[in-house]
Amino acid sequence: MEKKHLMITGLIAIAAVLLNSFTLLMDGYKAGDKAMDFKLKNTDSKMVSLSDYKTAKGFIVTFTCNHCPFAKMYEERIIALDKKYASKGFPVIAINSNDPVLSPEDSYENMITRAKEKNYSFPYLFDATQEIAKAYGATNTPHLYVLARENGAFTVKYIGAIDDNAQDASKATKHYVEDAIEELLASKPVTVSQTKAIGCTIKWKKNS
Repeated sequence: MEKKHLMITGLIAIAAVLLNSFTLLMDGYKAGDKAMDFKLKNTDSKMVSLSDYKTAKGFIVTFTCNHCPFAKMYEERIIALDKKYASKGFPVIAINSNDPVLSPEDSYENMITRAKEKNYSFPYLFDATQEIAKAYGATNTPHLYVLARENGAFTVKYIGAIDDNAQDASKATKHYVEDAIEELLASKPVTVSQTKAIGCTIKWKKNS
């Protein structure tokens, strides 16, 4: 009986540790939080930071990857967002945080190939340590964060999906990212600040 009790106690303790680890992993930014800057390697081998963009009003930070079907479905829409809003002060910054050991298609070398094939007009950065995805609380590909420059810092204004129809852009009835940026450009509060990100889960390193 005592052995059984100890076993149950041990299992409960292990479950608590795992739950705590999961909670820490899923913790991240909420609307209104100040977003951390970063310095990550682009596909042209240069290091890129938010602070490099001296005149940016904000950013569309996009956690994405090569292999995920949802990332592929949304890829053209991400390209379109950059073409529409970079000139208005809200450029796209794409980040791949997947572990290439678990997802070889998302290796840095394959990122270079993808960026060239699609002629990305924005940086495609490699979060090799996965620290940025964890800090932001990104869980899916794609997972978007709209940031706005306020008093020298970048405030999170929106987190979640691009729109409400991954399969068919023409059938989307809600355009969350565009709506958020249009409201910010009009100096209005963001009406919808968070939605559920739809996509593949980020492939975390086994020792994370």
